[in-house]
Amino acid sequence: MIQAVLFNIDGVICDTDEYHYRSWKAVSEDEGIPFDRSLYNQMRGTSRLDCVELMVKRSNKNYNEEQKQALADKKNEIYRNFLSQMSEVDCAPEVRSTLDWLKKNGIRIGIATASTNCEAILRRVKMENVFDVLVDGTMVKRVEHDPTLFDLATQKLGLPKESILVVEDGQSGIQAAKKGGYKTAGVKEASSYYQTDYPLRSIVDLIPVIEKLNAMKL
Repeated sequence: MIQAVLFNIDGVICDTDEYHYRSWKAVSEDEGIPFDRSLYNQMRGTSRLDCVELMVKRSNKNYNEEQKQALADKKNEIYRNFLSQMSEVDCAPEVRSTLDWLKKNGIRIGIATASTNCEAILRRVKMENVFDVLVDGTMVKRVEHDPTLFDLATQKLGLPKESILVVEDGQSGIQAAKKGGYKTAGVKEASSYYQTDYPLRSIVDLIPVIEKLNAMKL
């Protein structure tokens, strides 16, 4: 039975995807590194420094750790400037209605994200008091395909992981959740990924999935 759902914030709860893409593209172009959607898709759900590692693999230049950190900081500065433009419209009505349905049906909800800007984003979209738990990149250093974020959120909820459903938009997030033994649902890129248990065309498709899973346990 599903008792709680953990969401990634970027690309699932809020429409920050384009802001991330444009930020990384600006950094890459300044470095003379080719950047496209295929590279960006590999970055989904990974930490900022892991994204830098993916990016500099395309460069002929060798970067030391200090230079890599500088690129990560530069990206975050550009991204935070984009975040200052965010408002309630960056969280779609179907996301809000789905969260309302979950809460009304006694299912707890949480955020598990590698983002270190999570609290700022939630404030911008007026959702800072919506979620039962929040685990982000300021609490856990996420390594690619590492389920630690989900494990910590699950501990905070005090629930068995078998009762948790993880919703992600990228392959990396799905891989991490599956490695940790979690059920997964995917939107956007993750909806067509072979490891995703429940592909979703839209976030509202989460409702019939949970209704079916919980009916099976009655």
